[in-house]
Amino acid sequence: MSELQIALLGAGVVAIAAVWIYNLWQERTHKKLAEQIFKGVQPDVLLQGQGGQDGGERVEPAAAPGGERIEPVAAAAAEDVSQGPPAPPAAWADDIADCTLRIEFVDAVSAPALWAVQAAWAPQLTKALTWLGYDDGQWRRLTAHDAGRYAQVAVALQLVDRQGALSDNELAAFLDGAHRLAQQFSGLVELPQRHEVLAHAQALDAFCAGVDVQLGVNVVGDAGRSFAGTKLRGLAEAAGLTLQEDGRFHASDDNGMEWFTLGNMGAELFEAEGLKTLATHGVTFMLDVPRVGDGCAAFDRMVAAARQLAQALGGTLVDGQNNVLSDPMIAGIRAKIGEIQQQMAAHQISPGSARALRLFS
Repeated sequence: MSELQIALLGAGVVAIAAVWIYNLWQERTHKKLAEQIFKGVQPDVLLQGQGGQDGGERVEPAAAPGGERIEPVAAAAAEDVSQGPPAPPAAWADDIADCTLRIEFVDAVSAPALWAVQAAWAPQLTKALTWLGYDDGQWRRLTAHDAGRYAQVAVALQLVDRQGALSDNELAAFLDGAHRLAQQFSGLVELPQRHEVLAHAQALDAFCAGVDVQLGVNVVGDAGRSFAGTKLRGLAEAAGLTLQEDGRFHASDDNGMEWFTLGNMGAELFEAEGLKTLATHGVTFMLDVPRVGDGCAAFDRMVAAARQLAQALGGTLVDGQNNVLSDPMIAGIRAKIGEIQQQMAAHQISPGSARALRLFS
């Protein structure tokens, strides 16, 4: 072997050693940064996946064997951690209803800068998206007009609403966008296993669809009789209902939570001026079961109001198929409402709660 070959071989060994040492130093540097940033951070329940599963695998929704319904299961609550910010408020970042990501920055980032970057991908999303910033010991909801600076932020994407569960493409756009945002501002974010989030969303959507019931009670005029709008309005307001911009009368509890509505069976909406000349052959009382806190109490009040209206206007209570509603039928409907709301509560979706109002919107 010539001296030149020996020299080249030696240079190669030195170069390889230098690269190895540099990579080792870089690895330790990133590890130290990660430990510094994530020290004491609460784990997100959606990030607690089943060990050993590949996050890149896509799992398509499928029917359960034997036709069984797959019920959503709430993830175990994270252990309390003495250091780091607490979990964001459930009204903004819900363990069951949302996919929530926490992003930690080495240096605080201005809210306008964050907003500008997320604006490149957030409009692609069809589900509700919420940004939160941790400042002065509390989480704040961020808007396009926020001017603060935050070293810790959270972003929550709603998984389910009445239009269904979020899609694989939408979830992928959300996770990729949040990851790129974190990289751009030298932050770290831990992403959940995508197929687990999708499976949870599909199960949650299936359960919500099974309890999403809106009950209607119609009052129709006897022998083709029509109801005068002015008299109808007077009776509705006397029963405590108020006319709102959606063209329906609304009944609420003492806390302002809606119980039921009263609308026209015809195509014309109720409107203050129009009621002066309106004549209709029937009206509909509607109860949105998942969105009412005490469904049985709301139903009792709705039936009482419907009976009072029918007696005053000369009408009859009927169902959607125009069958007269007898007392046993009404009792059966009431029992079904109680059963549905018990199922919801058993799955940590309290009827009328903030979680329920979001899922059934």
